[in-house]
Amino acid sequence: MAATNGTNGIGGTDSPEGADGTPTAAPPAEPRGSRAQPKTDKSEQTRALILETAMRLFQERGYEKTTMRAIAAEAGVSVGNAYYYFSSKEFLIQGFYDRMTYEHAADARRRMAGTKDFTERLEIAVASWVDCAAPYHEFAAQFFRTAADPTSSLSPFSNESHPARATAVELFREVLTGSDLAPKLDAELAELLPDLLWLNLMVVVLYWVFDRTPDTERTREYIHRSTPMVARVINLSRYRVFRPIVRDAKGLIQDFILPTIGKTAVK
Repeated sequence: MAATNGTNGIGGTDSPEGADGTPTAAPPAEPRGSRAQPKTDKSEQTRALILETAMRLFQERGYEKTTMRAIAAEAGVSVGNAYYYFSSKEFLIQGFYDRMTYEHAADARRRMAGTKDFTERLEIAVASWVDCAAPYHEFAAQFFRTAADPTSSLSPFSNESHPARATAVELFREVLTGSDLAPKLDAELAELLPDLLWLNLMVVVLYWVFDRTPDTERTREYIHRSTPMVARVINLSRYRVFRPIVRDAKGLIQDFILPTIGKTAVK
């Protein structure tokens, strides 16, 4: 879904003020849609306030029932100012994705420090995402319907989601390269694995969205039981007898899976 022209969701037509898409300090690049604005202390504080307010209202009222006008009023800013930082409600969710991804990466890196075992590093990285996302679980399913639309900018596979996705893929590259398994793998396969490990995380996220057990305990158990299986398959790929299968799988991944993932941010 492309950025809207500034409607508030229930009949308002407040126009956004200049949205030039200048990057924040964290993401390496930002797509069109004013997910971030020129960096000053005041602008960063205002942007953070709007985002925090939106996340709270999404939790309290639900995503569909929360309008940009309500977010602006609750944050104590004008509607035009809210649109200046986020040109549509959907881009508030993009802002949430960005922040969540960087918080997750920092948390996972801290937890993985000193651990070399690949299976442990992978389980830490995936479980860390569930812990970081836990406060937002209640309203996650409400905007998943939009994110599941392949044409939506909220899709984790979209071009607009590229900055957050690139950060997550880089984390999984570090999961691999910092492990004792990395030197033993075929170089070409090792290059593809970070994207595949991110796709594995997306499977976990989908399960997590619909998990209604206390503290999403089924998702946590799924991670605990599935991660060794994923690691075992990757580990087996280094043996000569499996290399023809690995080459075939690599071709399928390169030809059919990776091309479906947006690689660059929209300019």
